[in-house]
Amino acid sequence: MRGPTLPGSPARIQRKRGRDASAALARRPLLPHAPAFGLPGETRDVPANLTAHSARDPRWRRVQQFTAAELPAACRRWLLDDDSLTARLIALDAGRFNVLRLDQGWQVPLPSEQALLQVPPRQRALVREVLLRLDERAVVFARSVFPISSLGGELAHLRKLRNRSLGAILFRFPAMQRSPFELARLAGDSAYMAPWIHQQDDAWARRSCFDIRGKRLLVSEVFLQGFNPWDATLPVHRSRRGKVSAAIGGVNQ
Repeated sequence: MRGPTLPGSPARIQRKRGRDASAALARRPLLPHAPAFGLPGETRDVPANLTAHSARDPRWRRVQQFTAAELPAACRRWLLDDDSLTARLIALDAGRFNVLRLDQGWQVPLPSEQALLQVPPRQRALVREVLLRLDERAVVFARSVFPISSLGGELAHLRKLRNRSLGAILFRFPAMQRSPFELARLAGDSAYMAPWIHQQDDAWARRSCFDIRGKRLLVSEVFLQGFNPWDATLPVHRSRRGKVSAAIGGVNQ
């Protein structure tokens, strides 16, 4: 009869190493340039290299800081449109709209995200990154940051969006307010985007805070080179201009 395995025995250590290796393998991307689509991580640590962490943060600027030459009219129409981007893409009728979740987990937001959301420097938030696609063509990379304080009550279900559109949900709240947009021009290989999204061309990005009865979250959207309807006329929707022009406290414009 085999006796009990002692805590520090070679057999137990070997089994533990095997379990750790299996868990690590499960977290790795399935392909070199594609994400792993498993359950979202829930225990990510504070970044060890805070300098590199800060370097991921794009240079976000107020709209007024862009000249007409820097921000063409066609780009301006889409970047500053205050309606649901999901609704706009569906209305284009340029392919079946779908959302592909790339990553979701608890992590420390980027410095400018912490400032906009008014969260402590090392407090983790739920970060979700997705691709918005028309058929199989990726047109927008979206990053959403949810402070833990905003994920209770009527917004608790936002933890489990999976491949559902966040915008389609947020615009259902009559009390929703949205801050004025900030814009950035990103290099195609910007560290802000996952490596498998990198592209040759630069990309326009925008972000804004949503506030629903005092619960705040941040959404940024990067228009990828697969997005080509810059000159298309925006579909006529009910405007939410009043919601956007109502500045949310703490967002410096």
